Amino acid sequence: MTYDSNNIFAKILRGEIPNKTVYEDEQVLAFHDISAAAPVHVLVIPKGEYVSFDDFLGKASAETVHGFFERVRKVAHIVEAQEGGYRLITNHGRNASQSVPHFHVHILGGRALGGLLPGDALVR
Repeated sequence: MTYDSNNIFAKILRGEIPNKTVYEDEQVLAFHDISAAAPVHVLVIPKGEYVSFDDFLGKASAETVHGFFERVRKVAHIVEAQEGGYRLITNHGRNASQSVPHFHVHILGGRALGGLLPGDALVR
C-alpha cells in the first residue's frame, strides 16, 4: 500500500483540517476522535508517512518506534486514562477496518470497554 498524502490525517498534520489537539511535538500529534467510541477516545499519529503499524515498524528506526510509544503513554496520562484503564487499538488493512491509511493508535478509556470484539465477554 502506497502512502496517500491526501488522507485525512495528512491534511490534519498540514493544518488543512482542524482538530482538538491533546498533545503535539516534533514527532507526533494526538487529538480527540470526532467519532468517539468511549468517553476517552484519542488518536495518536506519527508525523512521518507511514500507512500502517506494519509499515511503521518496517520503515521507522527503533528510536522512532520507541519514542512514539513513549508519547502514546504520555498522552494516556494527559487524558488520565491510566486511572481506570485503557485500551490501545491499531488496525492494519481492510479486514481490520483500517479506515485511514496513516498509522495511528486509538487510546480508549473512561468506562468498562467489554470484550475485544462485539459480543465478546468482558476480559478480566
